[in-house]
Amino acid sequence: MKNIKLIRVMNDYTQLKVQMETGISQSILSKYERGELLPTVENLAILADFYKTSLDFLMDRTDEKLPYLKRKINKTRSAPAKQERF
Repeated sequence: MKNIKLIRVMNDYTQLKVQMETGISQSILSKYERGELLPTVENLAILADFYKTSLDFLMDRTDEKLPYLKRKINKTRSAPAKQERF
């Protein structure tokens, strides 16, 4: 999990600062950064929101730090038309 540590260091945060802001314990963060423990999906989402990045970046699947664009959902879209049976 090199990117979990990389983004923390790039933001000039200590593990304690991240713990205080996210609620993820410093010991767990340390294990993530050393590759001793895989982050839970919940903690990945918390860290991605905190750092404003993507889960893929945190999991070392991409070098792109920017988060994915969120799609707008068209809530006014009508239901599909019913098909007639013959």
